Amino acid sequence: MKNKIYIYITLTALGISASGCKKFLEHTPDLRTQLNSTEKVAQLLTSAYPKGTYLDFTELSSDNVEDKGPRSDYRTLSSAISWERNYFWQDFISGSEEIAGTTDFYWSSAYLAIASANTALQYIENNPIDAKLRAYKGEALVARAYAHFMLVNLYAKTYVPNGTNNSPGIPFLTAPETVVSGKYSRETVEETYAKIEKDLTDGMPLIDNSVYKSAPKYHFTLNAVNAFAARFYLFKGDFAKSIMYAGKVLTSPDQIKPMLRPWNTIYQNAAFDAFNIMFTQSSQNSNLLMGEANSVWARSHYIRYGFGRATAAATVSAANVTGGEFAYRGTGPYIEPFFTAYKFKELFFESKIGSGFGDPYIMVPLLTVDELLMNRAEAYASSNQFDLALQDINTFLSTRIKNYNPAAHTVTLARIASFYNIADPKEGLIKTILELKRAEFISEGIRWFDLNRHGLTIRHSMLDANGKTTFIELGKDDPRRLFQLPEAAVKAGLTLNPR
Repeated sequence: MKNKIYIYITLTALGISASGCKKFLEHTPDLRTQLNSTEKVAQLLTSAYPKGTYLDFTELSSDNVEDKGPRSDYRTLSSAISWERNYFWQDFISGSEEIAGTTDFYWSSAYLAIASANTALQYIENNPIDAKLRAYKGEALVARAYAHFMLVNLYAKTYVPNGTNNSPGIPFLTAPETVVSGKYSRETVEETYAKIEKDLTDGMPLIDNSVYKSAPKYHFTLNAVNAFAARFYLFKGDFAKSIMYAGKVLTSPDQIKPMLRPWNTIYQNAAFDAFNIMFTQSSQNSNLLMGEANSVWARSHYIRYGFGRATAAATVSAANVTGGEFAYRGTGPYIEPFFTAYKFKELFFESKIGSGFGDPYIMVPLLTVDELLMNRAEAYASSNQFDLALQDINTFLSTRIKNYNPAAHTVTLARIASFYNIADPKEGLIKTILELKRAEFISEGIRWFDLNRHGLTIRHSMLDANGKTTFIELGKDDPRRLFQLPEAAVKAGLTLNPR
């Protein structure tokens, strides 16, 4: 609605024509009269997940990228300037809420998702006798929790376990908007986390997989909810709960292994185009929650700043603690400098069939078994359960190392201490987990959250025309580690992040 806070509700879920995914309503719609059945609530909830993606700005702000040097053949895209701004930790310019891949676009898409969830919840509250709505209430609550969780971890200071967490969070919305020019406030990070937790724990017992007859992995099923809960409690520092919820999906190593990405078997032997398709298929056991996002991220290898030779050498092709070789597909089918992990296949939605006009989009794995296993390993390590952390690490590596051999490649505390020159077992385990996650999730945006949670310095290279390299750094307490709110949010009463 281009009003104040960029909170819009989508009409497409109800079969009502909107004017394109980038055209937002100029006023707040009231769709309560449109909702008159359980089926329409179910349809509406397909829009309760953000249709934007954080991949562009989190990945390009992290240490998974580099300056590949000046050339004349980099592709110029509508989002190329925004990608460059990411690399130099610069805020986006006014109007970027309509450019996919920007922080403003994700902000608006997340609040769109929240608006859909709130509209569904309002209908459900007004129809308490319909027992079929119970499962959809659960999904709406968890989806609302997820969108707020992503927002607070992108636009506010990182939650500090056992800290005061009294810095500004984000507006937590629990009802559909009924006015155009509403005023909002930024609660504290502590308050935001408390409300996320309440939605999560209230919604979780209501989830019923049986209602998802079609495309269940695009909804919060039981596995997806437990994976989200394990991530939430890891970030919150409640390691026992993180382990508990992860354990509802992950049991024995023999059960876990077939659920992990088959990097050293199927993926390693697949042709690039086949791998490109497989990675984001909902049929992959590893993918627990999928999202559809308006994005040109699949073209990111054509730009100057991004995944390159130095990044590959530090991650997917780096020496690792096992002494073996990673099976990752690190450079894609392109030649230098157009490196790519080749994980995302660009799709296209035509606004009118045959017109050639429309919007590119990708499918994004939002929650995976692979991340869940590493999150549990970190929770184990953080709570001094070192043997269990090692068990999860070795299960993970059994599908990542070429010609994996337990006798040669099993990771131990002694091996970690020697490889990283770290004597403290907890510190060594967490270092191992973060480095494994860095290589695993190249181009998936997850590294940014780990860098912030652990206060790690981020370093970016700058290469001039003469081949000279200099570096810039983003320190632990640099205010640019909080992405900026859209400028128009000030008119809604919000305070921008400091700069």
